[in-house]
Amino acid sequence: MALMITDDCINCDVCEPECPNEAIYMGPQIYEINPDKCTECVGHFDEPQCQQVCPVACIPFDPAWRESREQLMDKYERLQAQAKQG
Repeated sequence: MALMITDDCINCDVCEPECPNEAIYMGPQIYEINPDKCTECVGHFDEPQCQQVCPVACIPFDPAWRESREQLMDKYERLQAQAKQG
């Protein structure tokens, strides 16, 4: 399951640089997470780093993107392969 940023976001800028997959970006109003790049930090860390640094706890799991740990690891490996090619 990917993560999402809710409307409670205060645009404090701490989550974006913590994302190892560059999945977090500034949207029209608040930061957003690209679910195609979000691995919940699987492959990088034991816990999602954006959740760890968020001062207002506005980054829950996105129920629209349900993925198993195995699927998240597969996504991590695909993203790493793409990064090496690009």
